[in-house]
Amino acid sequence: MLVPAAPAVAAPVPKVGKPAPDATLVLLDGSKLKLSEMRGDVVVLNIWATWCVPCRQELPLLDQYYALTKKHGLRVYALSTEDSVPLYKLKPLFEKLTIQPTRRIRGPYEAIDGAVPSNYVIDRVGVLRYAKAAAFDLDDLNRELVPLLNEPRPV
Repeated sequence: MLVPAAPAVAAPVPKVGKPAPDATLVLLDGSKLKLSEMRGDVVVLNIWATWCVPCRQELPLLDQYYALTKKHGLRVYALSTEDSVPLYKLKPLFEKLTIQPTRRIRGPYEAIDGAVPSNYVIDRVGVLRYAKAAAFDLDDLNRELVPLLNEPRPV
């Protein structure tokens, strides 16, 4: 007797305006964080590549912005798409950053349409509020993040 296979469950796709699918971030030191554990903070997932000129301009800006606003509940995680670049080559850069360099992410977040930089912004209650393949400039950061950082933390 043949037993029908259970239908495959599609992985949730991140959609702006919908709850952000959970994911696990593996940080440079090997520790792990789940997006669902970050409720109450505004989270930016920045996907970049070392060869990407806009990424190299955006990363220092994100780092400075994070240094100034983390006290208001901002978290920024930088994820390089470069599996081929040995970690030891990225360590000097990571040591200069305030934001959390991330080794990998287990979940549905990837470069949007294969383009870098790609950025995802998740609000304090876990809703995806921004997803775009484009570099942030200061005006973008202020427009997208300040209203979210001004929202009260959920109780």
